Amino acid sequence: MVSTTALPLPSPTSPARSSWSRLWLAVSLGLFGLALAFYGQLAETGAVTLTGLLLLLAASIVAVWAGLVILRRVERDRALLVRAFNGLPAGRLICDAQGRAFYVNDVFQYLVNGEGEDPMTALERQFSNPPEVAAEFRQLREIARAGSAASAELPVLRPGGLTVWRLLQAQPLGGHPGWTHWRVEDVTGRREMERIVQEERAKLADFMNHAPVGFFSVDQDGRFLFANDTLARWLEGSTADLVTAGRRLHEILAEPPAGAAPFAILSGGGDEQREDLTLKGLRGRQFQASVVQVLVRGEDGRVIHTRSVVHDLTPEQQWEEALRRSEQRFQRLFEDAPIGIALADDNHVVKECNSAFLAFLGLEQAAVLGRAIADLVDPPQRGETLSRLKAVLGGEDLPAPLEVRLKGGRDLVAHLYARRLVGPAGTGRSLMLHFIDMTEQKSLEAQFAHSQKMQAIGQLAGGVAHDFNNLLTAMIGFCDLLLLRHKPGDQSFSDIMQIKQNANRAANLVRQLLAFSRQQTLQPRVINITDVLAELTNLLRRLIGEHIDLKMTHGRDLGLVKVDQGQFEQVVINLAVNARDAMPGGGRLTIATRNLSTAILIRRGHEAVPPGEYVVIEVGDTGIGIPQENLQRIFEPFFSTKEVGSGTGLGLSTVYGIVRQTGGFVFVDSRMGEGATFTIILPRHTGGEEKAGEGTEARERPAADLTGAGTILLVEDEDAVRVFSARALRNKGYQVLEAKSGEAALQVLAGDSTRVDLLISDVVMPQMDGPTLIRHVRTTRPDLKVIFISGYTEDRFKDQLDGGEVVHFLAKPFSLKQLAGKVKEVLRGTS
Repeated sequence: MVSTTALPLPSPTSPARSSWSRLWLAVSLGLFGLALAFYGQLAETGAVTLTGLLLLLAASIVAVWAGLVILRRVERDRALLVRAFNGLPAGRLICDAQGRAFYVNDVFQYLVNGEGEDPMTALERQFSNPPEVAAEFRQLREIARAGSAASAELPVLRPGGLTVWRLLQAQPLGGHPGWTHWRVEDVTGRREMERIVQEERAKLADFMNHAPVGFFSVDQDGRFLFANDTLARWLEGSTADLVTAGRRLHEILAEPPAGAAPFAILSGGGDEQREDLTLKGLRGRQFQASVVQVLVRGEDGRVIHTRSVVHDLTPEQQWEEALRRSEQRFQRLFEDAPIGIALADDNHVVKECNSAFLAFLGLEQAAVLGRAIADLVDPPQRGETLSRLKAVLGGEDLPAPLEVRLKGGRDLVAHLYARRLVGPAGTGRSLMLHFIDMTEQKSLEAQFAHSQKMQAIGQLAGGVAHDFNNLLTAMIGFCDLLLLRHKPGDQSFSDIMQIKQNANRAANLVRQLLAFSRQQTLQPRVINITDVLAELTNLLRRLIGEHIDLKMTHGRDLGLVKVDQGQFEQVVINLAVNARDAMPGGGRLTIATRNLSTAILIRRGHEAVPPGEYVVIEVGDTGIGIPQENLQRIFEPFFSTKEVGSGTGLGLSTVYGIVRQTGGFVFVDSRMGEGATFTIILPRHTGGEEKAGEGTEARERPAADLTGAGTILLVEDEDAVRVFSARALRNKGYQVLEAKSGEAALQVLAGDSTRVDLLISDVVMPQMDGPTLIRHVRTTRPDLKVIFISGYTEDRFKDQLDGGEVVHFLAKPFSLKQLAGKVKEVLRGTS
């Protein structure tokens, strides 16, 4: 280990110290020897005296004092030189030919030898990584050993990823072969400053080149000395095309000024010129530009060069053109907007309005401009309208649009939106008013409310009908069971028949409710309306009586329709009966048919008939007509204009339900005293696979023998229906297993060893319904035959079944014969 204080000062400091010390000793000894010799000479001659001794002593003292003075000065000079070396801003290291440190100063210790190790070893370690730095350090050392000076700036990696830079210089010592003087200086700050300056220069150059304006400078001959990239790009070239190629200023001017200096943009004088010019690109493109040019003159007053700034006016011209087009577009939008727009001043007076607003009012522009908004509003709403507009002018916002009724050439309901407009610096207030026509929407809202009401009534009717079907099934079923024991002639027979007949009448009422709610079971067939009406002619004549004339008009080439024939006949009969009641004094009932083909949507009230092919049946009478206030409720169940006890109010609701479930539409037109016309529109059947008279389901044929054999699992949550059905089937010879729910049915199937031939299940049951039960049963008994019984239509559960699932359906209420006949058909596989 080598320390600073332990190292001798190199030449000339350390050699000087030893040389001066040796000189002082030699002089001192010489003087002392001379003094001794002189004294000896005197002693031989016998002339030794006290004076001679004193002189000898004095000479010795003087010699010693002189040596001490010289030595003190040498030490002082050495200390000054050491302090000077340590005070240098660079680290110093002097090594001999073997690399041993001869001298090292404090700065070197700080920069390199911070851990107190051998200086040369520390220097090699500091520049040992990365490999390219180590190689460059070795090259410096070899150059110095070879007798030449070398230097390099090398990076030093510090812990934490910090990099510092050192200037390392190696210089051989003259007169000392192999000795090297190493100089180490921290240049991190300088390099950082250079980097910052370089970055700033790059930023300035980048700013100049990419500035949104052009810069250029030309000399006194007009040649380009400088041009930034922006200007070069505008001129369809590069800076080299302008500067290196030696182009002149007037070459880029579309119209160079006549008689002007080659560096001038104008023919006039002045050291600062500003003008809008047409510049010409290198490929012929011309554009308008604003040029500001300043002349820079020398001490003799002559122009040295120029400083010029160019602003391309093309974007501004494009903006002006875009603004003009925008104003035109806004004016078109304002004029052609489908909503009414009006501008009013702070006194609510209309200053400007568009065509839609004039159309809303049905007035000319001259009759609207200059009028107060309140004058255009229905009088009962004027007070509220004025207060709202004043609030908006005061800075408030309307929480919701104001509904107003406009008065003018026509009346309409509109939503009013108001917004305050404030001029520059808060001066001037006005109103921007938007009027949206809500007349049709209000009508649609009323129609939607009516539709919602009809749907709610239909759902209620369907629910009531389902519950009644369960009750009527039990009533009719138990009557059938009683009739098995009480034959004709029995005194109870007539009573039981009365109960059954009234139950059947109730079932008809339930079917009418289901028809209105569109939940009855239909058996659609492809039929010819002309043939069906022809068959009904005699029946209709008997129904309407002889005092009413029946006239039928059949359309030519009338299309086929796919409907339930029985239900369609019920529709015609109900309309005929209503027409008869509307003509108590006689009249004419007209039934006409025709084809209808429409390519557009036909809107009637709250109904809309889509484009397509249809068959139209019109049933009109010449009766008393229907009041306008009753037309909206005419199809509601239990609504009737007849006297109390004259009808159930289900006739027209049944017509509506049957037609809508078939996919058709029914409309009514009437005037008091002129009669009423009901128009039924049914989709025309376009399928070719069926012929008229062929249906998707064959009509029920009663079975001659209703007895049978087999095991039936009956699942029904209604006790009365389940008890009747089980007794009825047992009377016909079947073995019946009963279950009150779907879960109980699964337990019966899991625990019963008897083979079940048929499963009869209600559709709607608590917890597990019929379709869910069937899905569970199919996992273990995929071939089990199934009959669903329900008071709802068959379509209510078909969507819940898996594709390809085959089930049979028996609608409630059903009689004993219908139940037994359906069971026998399913078990035989004939249905």
